[in-house]
Order: sequence, then structure tokens, then C-alpha cells
Amino acid sequence: GCARDWDGLTCWPRATFGEVVKIPCPRFFEEFTSFLQRNCTQEEYWSEPFPPYTIACGFDEGSSKGPEDQKSYYSAFWRVYTAGYAASVTSLITALIVFAAFRKFHCTRNYIHMHLFVSFILRAVAVFTKDAVLFADETMDHCLMSTVACKAAVAFFQFSILANFFWLLIEGIYLQTLLLLTFVSNKKFVWWFIFTGWGAPTAVMFAWVLTRIHQQNTGCWDDDENGVVLWIIKGPILLTVLINFIIFINVIRILVHKLKSQEGGGSHSNHFVRLAKSTLLLIPLFGVHYIVFAFFPESTGLEARLYIELGLGSFQGFVVALLYCFSNAEVQTELKKQLCKWQYQEYLTFTHRHGALSRETSPVNYVTQLSLLDKISPKRRSSVFQDGVTTV
Repeated sequence: GCARDWDGLTCWPRATFGEVVKIPCPRFFEEFTSFLQRNCTQEEYWSEPFPPYTIACGFDEGSSKGPEDQKSYYSAFWRVYTAGYAASVTSLITALIVFAAFRKFHCTRNYIHMHLFVSFILRAVAVFTKDAVLFADETMDHCLMSTVACKAAVAFFQFSILANFFWLLIEGIYLQTLLLLTFVSNKKFVWWFIFTGWGAPTAVMFAWVLTRIHQQNTGCWDDDENGVVLWIIKGPILLTVLINFIIFINVIRILVHKLKSQEGGGSHSNHFVRLAKSTLLLIPLFGVHYIVFAFFPESTGLEARLYIELGLGSFQGFVVALLYCFSNAEVQTELKKQLCKWQYQEYLTFTHRHGALSRETSPVNYVTQLSLLDKISPKRRSSVFQDGVTTV
């Protein structure tokens, strides 16, 4: 029969002589309604795909991009999200150092922020690792590649996404708790938050790996998944997105109520501006943009999905670090105080060194040193002693 074949776009499974294999278009094409077919001929080679990719997968030469244009488009998009994740990692690590270095920022609120930062960093590192392991070599045969390293890279990628969504949910829950309750027992909640934020993704990941091994242990675990395997990962993510969206709506409702109660008869335009500003700030913090395609099939609006989930999503960590850390007035004040303290210490060090150098090179100091040397000179001591004997 015909062996598995990677034609550069799709992996064709093993087939017997005369068998016609039918598979859907690759997931990176925008339309998935059509199918491709290949025949395993008696000469032990595969026939060309029919209908061709240009016809079956949602584009033709007259209206859309060809395969090379598609490849160039996704290559450019790869550069965009790589730059986004790089900017996110740099800003998040800096924010972590700021929160960890100053004892003033050691509180439950910032502890939760720091765990969220770590989840964003893990997500970016997982994306870089997956790209390096699976897509670094363009000649790689994805049909035959099924190593422990590539499976571990995909599993780590899935875990980082789960952890990131769970920590976005915890941020939403904690914010709503602060708005609803006047007093919150921080120590009571913080360990539950940590246990949920890392424990739940670990449990889901453990179930997904076991299911993959026993039911669909194919390739690098990055192929199309069947229903059970798919929903082990997708189900908890959709649940966190839905709950966070509900919390987001409730937080907006609470903010509207507080704004009205604080400003009483203030202008409606002022209320609207403050509400709009709060809403825009909360969208990246809650991950609300994921709700747009959360409950649609993966084939729906692929290009728009790429812009929102990869393009904007790759910069989400940068925006979160900017809002939670660098734009925070308390953080800015503390950094300015530390900068002034360092400048003052440098000034004291400079003046101390300059003063010591001035004293060493002063003429008065030089004369004083000569007088001291003269007083303790052995020759002077001996002459004084001799004068004393002669006098006697």
C-alpha cells in the first residue's frame, strides 16, 4: 500500500492499493466545507490531490491568495505575534522584579497579579518552544514526527493556555470580591486562589495527556482532535471565558452604580467618559475579547480570529503589565522615591570622596603632617636628649 505522506500542507494516512482517502482542508485555510481526495494507485504512489488545493480549500487564482501567498501571509503574522510575545515577556519580567523588590507591594492583590504575570510568561515561552520544536525545520515530515519532545512541547503549550485563562478568571473573581465586600480576609482567599490557578490546569492537563495516550496517540498531539479529547481542553477554557464575561458585565454594573452615587447630579457625558475608560481598561484584564469567537466553530472567521487571538492576544501580557504595574500611581511614586534615594546616595559618595581628596591635597594639611613628622622624628628626639644632658 501507500505509506503516510506529508505533501507540505496535509498529512495523508496510510492506505491500501486502490483506496481513495478523503480528508478535510487544512485548518489554516479559511474554508473547511470542502474535502480533498487522493488515490493510492497500484504503482505504490499517491495520485495528485483532487480537486486541487486552489479549488477545494476556499480560494482560486482570480479572487484569493494562492498557497505561496498564504505561506507569506502566515509568515508575516508569525513575526507579529513573536514581537508581541517578546514585548510581553520583557515587560512582565520587569513588573515581577518591581513587585518582588519592594516590600511595600507585598500584598494579596499584587501576589495575584504576579501569578497572572507568570502565567502570561509561561504562555509566551510555550509558544516560542512549540514553534522551535515543530516548525523550525520546513522539511520536517509531520506525518512521521512523533517524539517525546514534540509531545511535551504541545502539552506544555496547552497547560500554559489553561493556566492563563484560569488566572484571568481569578483576577475577575478577586476584583468583584473587592467591589462587593467592604472587608476581605486576604489570607483566607489567597491560598485558595493559588491552588485553583495552578491546580485546576494541572488536573485538566493530566486528564488530557492520559486520554491522548490511550485514545489518540498520533503525531505530536497537534492534529485535529476527536470530540472527547478536544473538549477536555476546550470545555474548561470556554467555562472560564463565560464566567469572566459574566463577572465583567457585573463589574460594569457595579461601576455604573458607584459613579452615579458618587457624582449625584453630575453630567451624563462625564459619567459616560469614566465608564468607557473603565470598560476599555477591564477588557484586556478580563480577556473579554476571547468571547467573540469562544462559542463558534474553529472554521468561523479564521482571519479575524487570528487577528484577535494571536495578534492582540500576544500583546495582552504587555498591556496587563502596563496597567497593573507601570501605570499604577503607587508604583510610579515608589520608583521615583527609590530613584531619588539612589541619586542622593551617589551624591553623598561623591562628596565624601571629593572631601577626602581635598583634605589630602590641602597645604594646611601638608604643614600639619610635617609638624607631626618633626615631632616624632628620631633625630629630633636624640638632639633634645643630648641638649638636656649637656645642660645638666
